[in-house]
Amino acid sequence: MAAGRRAARRRRRRIRRTVVAAVVLGLTGGALAEALRGVAEGHAAVAVLDLATGTGASHGEDAFVTASIVKADILAALLLRAPATGLTAAQATAAELMIEQSDNDAASELYRQIGGAAGLDEANAVFGLTATTAGADGYWGLTSTTAADQLRLLRVVFGPGSPLDADAQAYLQRLMGRISSGQDWGVSAAGPALLKNGWLPRADSGLWVVNSIGRVTVKQRQLLVAVLSDGSPDLSRGIGTVESLSVAATAFLTAEISGSDPTQR
Repeated sequence: MAAGRRAARRRRRRIRRTVVAAVVLGLTGGALAEALRGVAEGHAAVAVLDLATGTGASHGEDAFVTASIVKADILAALLLRAPATGLTAAQATAAELMIEQSDNDAASELYRQIGGAAGLDEANAVFGLTATTAGADGYWGLTSTTAADQLRLLRVVFGPGSPLDADAQAYLQRLMGRISSGQDWGVSAAGPALLKNGWLPRADSGLWVVNSIGRVTVKQRQLLVAVLSDGSPDLSRGIGTVESLSVAATAFLTAEISGSDPTQR
């Protein structure tokens, strides 16, 4: 009977993977690039999706290093493979530290438990991520991804038809709503948010990777937003870039949906 339940779960995951990929692959950039022109400096990519209508837009197809936003992905992978009884007490403690406080040691332990790079890549195949490669040799923060793939991940966390069950989604969402003070910048500049941020100075250049992903409430709409950036001279400038792009992209999408002028806030 247990084997039958596992087989049924695998079939559901294959079906759900197709749904997740199809929704996000329908994104079109449209005028988003023009709306973002001059908003922020540096190298960045943005993707935004309205959960209710499925309307979305993206700008930038380059791959970026995840830094700590991958911690949401690591927890999603852990929940995907968790037994029906859920996480152990030790896993739950580590998960809370990893998401709420962005604790690196906790992330390294859970990355090991999901099977490292191979385990994350396997989970991401189920999640429908097509342009994300897990960081090798335990370097989870060097996972490579795109803004569009991060929307796919957010769809897994927040959307219907997810490979994660409702309890797992609610758990991850709850932790993303408890981000420590001082780490709750980013897409939250656009409105109340459940989020995960990532920041990393590159050893070779000293320039910063600064990323933010999450669900934002804007004008009573639930928007999934992913902003990836690199090349910032310092963390503060990187945060400013991410926040400016978050505000501009969500304003653009809500205006596109309502048919209003995006300058009318």
